[in-house]
Amino acid sequence: NAFIVCVLCIGWVRKKTLNSNEKILQLLGCSRFWYLCFSWVYCSLSITYPNHLYVQPTCQLIVFFQSFFNCSNLWVSACLCVFYCIKIANFRNSFFNYLKVKIDRMVPWVLLASVLSASAIGIVAYDMADTELINSQNSTGQGHSSKESGHMDENFFQTYFIYGFGFVTSFIAVICSALFLLFSLWRHKSKILKNSMNSVSMDAHIKAMKSVLSFLIMYSINFIFLILTLIPSTKEENHVAFLSLLYLYAFPGVHSLLLIFSNPNLEKALIIWLLSCVKCKVCMR
Repeated sequence: NAFIVCVLCIGWVRKKTLNSNEKILQLLGCSRFWYLCFSWVYCSLSITYPNHLYVQPTCQLIVFFQSFFNCSNLWVSACLCVFYCIKIANFRNSFFNYLKVKIDRMVPWVLLASVLSASAIGIVAYDMADTELINSQNSTGQGHSSKESGHMDENFFQTYFIYGFGFVTSFIAVICSALFLLFSLWRHKSKILKNSMNSVSMDAHIKAMKSVLSFLIMYSINFIFLILTLIPSTKEENHVAFLSLLYLYAFPGVHSLLLIFSNPNLEKALIIWLLSCVKCKVCMR
């Protein structure tokens, strides 16, 4: 993710501009990079200095930024899938054609809306962490009455509903975009076969289908594990919690690798960097 951000920043400085695809990839790389950084800080503190997490507002701030960048990652990923769908798909519809013409102007506003929605979910996560920390401190000195626990269940249900609503909305956007894109590519493939066009175009569209399907499968598994982390009963099962965290932390890196290899500019920059690394005298030692 840092590689994606660096390459796009260098291109930004040289060209003095970024296209819509590069804007989305830039924000996506930044959000994933900082999400992994705050996740690493949280895991490190929970293992080495667990008492620091009970000092206000350390835990709340870490949870806020982790949730903010995670939701930004999910929303911007959904924006990327919608962008590819509008740019590549071909439908005879006036509204779809309008979106295809105006999509470049709409991208900055959509990204801003994604950041604002991620901020709202981050605030909800901050409130949840603050409430849970206060309850854990109070529970050490005295028990809770049934009325207080019932109020807490209702409060947590509302916050989890808001938290899950953002995940579900982005997941639906990804599914719809992927289905529309696959349907459009399937129609285009049928035209290629019917008109006996060259195999180069056919291979390009098959590659696009594989890329979209792989993204949809990865995003679906990621969504399932996100829902499992929101269910309190699954947190008590160590193997389920381990698999959930393993995939959630691996998803931002693995999918970014797929984005690098599917983007010619990023792939070329990676090959150049690897070749320079191989020729480096320090690496040769």
